[in-house]
Amino acid sequence: MTDPIDETVPATGGATEAGGVLAGPMPTTPPRSQWYEVWTQFRHHKGAMAGGIVFLVILLGVVFGPWLWPLDPAAIDFRARNVGPTWAHPFGTDQLGRDMLARMIEGGRVSLSVGITAMLLALVLGTLIGVLAGYFRRLDNILMRLTDLFLALPLLPLLLVMVLLFREPLAAAFGIETGIFILMVSAIGVTSWMPTARIVRGDVLALKEREFVLAAQSIGTTNAMMIMRHILPNVISPIVVSATLGIANAIITESALSFLGLGFPPDFPTWGRLLFDAVDYMQQNPERVVMPGIAISLTVLSVNYLGDGLRDALDPRIRGR
Repeated sequence: MTDPIDETVPATGGATEAGGVLAGPMPTTPPRSQWYEVWTQFRHHKGAMAGGIVFLVILLGVVFGPWLWPLDPAAIDFRARNVGPTWAHPFGTDQLGRDMLARMIEGGRVSLSVGITAMLLALVLGTLIGVLAGYFRRLDNILMRLTDLFLALPLLPLLLVMVLLFREPLAAAFGIETGIFILMVSAIGVTSWMPTARIVRGDVLALKEREFVLAAQSIGTTNAMMIMRHILPNVISPIVVSATLGIANAIITESALSFLGLGFPPDFPTWGRLLFDAVDYMQQNPERVVMPGIAISLTVLSVNYLGDGLRDALDPRIRGR
C-alpha cells in the first residue's frame, strides 16, 4: 500500500513549481502619471531644456534686476554721455548719459509684459473662436471666414493703422504709458489669434467623433458642460504650444513697432525702442545695438525651443516613440 500523495503547496509565497523553475507572480512597477511621462520626454529634449533655462534666467533678471543693479534708468548724467562699457556702466551709456544696463532691465520688463499679456489675449480669442467653430457646425463657416479675412490682411500695415488711430485717444484717457501699453497689447493680441483658432478647431472636430464625447451627449450633457469638461481639457496641448510661440511673436512685433518709433515714448524704454535710439550711434557705440539685439534674439530663441519641447512632450504620438 503506497503512501498518499501530499498535495499541499509548499510555503513559497504563493509560487508553484513548474519544470524545475519556481514560477511566481511577476514584480510590478507602480503606474506612472501622464505628467511624469510629459516631464520625462521634455527633459530629454536638450534644446527645450536649454531654452527653458535661458528664458528663466532672463525672466529672473528683468524681475529682480532693479534690486541687483539699483541705478535709475531715467537718471541723466551729461558728463558720461556715449561712454563705452566700464565698471560703472557695464553696457555703456546713451546720448543723455543714462545707464544702458538699467535701461535694458527696464526695457525687458516692458517687452516681456507686453509679450505675455498680448499672448494671453490672443490665446483667449483663438481658443474661444476655435472651440465655437469646431463644436457648433452653424458657426463654423462664419468664424472660419472671419479667420481667413484676418489672415489675409497685411499684419504690419494693419498694426500701423491701429496705432495711428487709437494712440492719442488711449493716451488721453489712461495716460501716455498705460494707454500705449493697452494699445500695444490690444493691437498685437487682436492680430495674432488666428493660428490658435485654426489649430483648436481642428482638434475639436476630431474630438467630437470620439466615443467618450458621444457617450456624454447620449446622457444629456449640456453643450457648456461638454466644452468645459470634455473638449477643453483635451486640447490643452496645442494651446500650451501656441502660448509659448505667441510670446516670441508678440515680443518681435512690439520691438518692430518700437523700432519704427510707433511704440512707447523715448523715456519709457523697451528693447525695440533702445534699438531705435541707437541707430544714429552704431559706429560710435556698437554695443548699444548689440545688447538689445542679443536680448531679443535670446528671448525669442529660448521661447521657440521651449515651445518645440512642449509640443513633443505633450503629443502622445511623439511621446510614445
